[in-house]
Amino acid sequence: MNAYEQTAIGDIHVFGSHTFTADEMKRFAAKYDPQYFHLDEVAARDSYLGGLCASGWHTASVMMGLLVRYFDAREAKARADGEPVLVSGPSPGFDDLRWPNPVFPGDVVTFTARIVGKRISKSRPGWGLLSMTTTGVKQTEEIVFVVTTHVFVETGEPVAREGQSIPGQAES
Repeated sequence: MNAYEQTAIGDIHVFGSHTFTADEMKRFAAKYDPQYFHLDEVAARDSYLGGLCASGWHTASVMMGLLVRYFDAREAKARADGEPVLVSGPSPGFDDLRWPNPVFPGDVVTFTARIVGKRISKSRPGWGLLSMTTTGVKQTEEIVFVVTTHVFVETGEPVAREGQSIPGQAES
């Protein structure tokens, strides 16, 4: 059985946690999302958010970093153990990105994903599409981040590349 076949709807993956600091929030915001409630603690107190908070894009970037490191570590362990490796390709996109609550300095956010969809690609032989909903929850148990992402993964089915044939199949 290959890694795609071993992946099941309902599988849970905990990517890890991150503690957000005021300094990193300001650095990220200054470069990528320079809104006052991400940059100025005094001005942010009077905002509808009630204080300095992380950019949603900062939260998304932290999640992505944890996700990549998590799956890289799983791949390395699978290779070391001689187990099938889930080979991923590009992502065709995401759905329903939300930041329902702010992330304040000192908040610890844990990111967890659940596989919510799986199908063989109709347009890309040898590839499947996995969908997972990732949620970020801070120490107060408030949800601060939700997104459903999609990624192409190899299915283990043989695929003829240009100039090659699939073993066991007649050439056309």
